[in-house]
Amino acid sequence: MARPAEGIRMINGKRVAVVMPAFNAARTLEKTVRELPEIVDFKILVDDFSSDETVRLAEKLGLLVFQHGQNYGYGRNQQTCYREALTAGADIVVMVHPDYQYTPLLVTAMASMIAYNVYDVVLGSRILGGSALKGGMPVYKYVANRLLTAFQNLFTGAKLSEYHSGYRAYSREVLMSLPLLENSDDFVFDNEILAQCIYFRYRIGEVSCPTKYFDEASSVNFSRSVKYGFGVLATTLKCRLQQLGLARYRLFSPAGRKLMFDYYALRSSSGNTDDGKRVRALS
Repeated sequence: MARPAEGIRMINGKRVAVVMPAFNAARTLEKTVRELPEIVDFKILVDDFSSDETVRLAEKLGLLVFQHGQNYGYGRNQQTCYREALTAGADIVVMVHPDYQYTPLLVTAMASMIAYNVYDVVLGSRILGGSALKGGMPVYKYVANRLLTAFQNLFTGAKLSEYHSGYRAYSREVLMSLPLLENSDDFVFDNEILAQCIYFRYRIGEVSCPTKYFDEASSVNFSRSVKYGFGVLATTLKCRLQQLGLARYRLFSPAGRKLMFDYYALRSSSGNTDDGKRVRALS
């Protein structure tokens, strides 16, 4: 198994990991990896039981590869990504989708905003700069994005340009402290973690990010998009009710299950402890 690129580079003394939650990403993975900046200390891919050559290609490209024993979903994939990044020693974790919709060239800028203590969380926004439609975003997705974002800003009190970008950077503290094991295994995980960041008052910044929609890139179909939309509405209402003290949800509880909860103790007992080994995610 290939090891990470030699040496520790860091930004302002902070080690940076890029994590790539992958599912059938072989057609676009190499393009994505080739554009990752040299400042990245750890390049990690978690494969959610792909049926293509994603794992073989990732190993060839020198990534740290972890593979689920079955298809758990996008949210569970992220949990594994963050666990492995934190265990590797990352202080900043940037999620880059391996479908090449978002340019990896912004990793340095996003990680720097956290490394120099400007923000705790940084989003790559497709809306800032007006590039979403130019990049090929379907009109119905753009309209839904704007409506859901307006709804969430109104109810949470935040002022973000969008909540639905998959291009994100987090500090180690954020990933360790949020109750991420209370989140969904599905696509709404992205929205839940952002709502948690708002509820727990972490500082959120945004950078303008061009996007590309093309045949090889992954895309959520219409029915899954509708399901995601209703999940966003439910998450936002839960956040607001908890903010007002009218309800209590484990999703927003400081006592909720955190990312590292007994995971590595169980993993150690199964004998899977070495970096770079393919591991089966815990159920």
